[in-house]
Amino acid sequence: MTVTHHLKALVVAASLAAIGVTAHAADTLEKPSVVIVHGAFADGSDWARVIPLLQAKGVKVTAIQNPLTSLADDVAAARRAIETQPGKVVLVGHSWGGTVITEAGNHAKVGSLVYVAAFAPEAGKSTAETGEGFPAAPGSKRFVADKEGFLSLPDAAMREDFAQDVPAAQAAVMAATQGPIQSRAFSDKVSAVAWKSKPSWYIVSSRDRMIDPGLQRAMASKIGAKTSELQASHVPQQSRPAEVAKVILEAVAATAAR
Repeated sequence: MTVTHHLKALVVAASLAAIGVTAHAADTLEKPSVVIVHGAFADGSDWARVIPLLQAKGVKVTAIQNPLTSLADDVAAARRAIETQPGKVVLVGHSWGGTVITEAGNHAKVGSLVYVAAFAPEAGKSTAETGEGFPAAPGSKRFVADKEGFLSLPDAAMREDFAQDVPAAQAAVMAATQGPIQSRAFSDKVSAVAWKSKPSWYIVSSRDRMIDPGLQRAMASKIGAKTSELQASHVPQQSRPAEVAKVILEAVAATAAR
């Protein structure tokens, strides 16, 4: 091969590679990202079993770390994560994270919402008010407050009420990595609700001992969510990750198609 032919071959190879990179970049931009907002008594690692399943499908995932100091602080953390995404966002919230995504989901980049055993307050209502009229879940009676008003769950409550369907060793790790939440946050009111203008999915946990399953079903119905139900504890993302990932991927596909 002459030098000229060799140079031409290199140029062709480089062009083909560039086309491949461009196509990959375009595909990444077109596919919505997923931003996950964890709940109280947890951190981003609570989603470690679901994240790889989403990534395996080529979905960009960001699990934020909530300060759990107030609704405003957690919404601000979610918005910062949303801002960094390249395109549309599917916003996922678990438990307290549902209250967060209800407000943070008003961001223009958010295309849809996925609630996982989560609160979905009405405008002007707090998380605490959302549960009025329904039985107090067993786990909610076991909070322990420190002198600054931050609530945590004892190891036994994590094992028996929060994550009763995961191995004991796994529940022990969850207890060790939990994020205490400022008790006043549960009284913070949502100002604007994203579920009124954006499509929603809701996963009900029928064996939940932290949020009454009847309350979950009522919230899912009120917001008009596409609802599925799992025979799971408060943390289906830990005990039933494949089913949770399937719902999120459904939301991703629907958001991409709009």
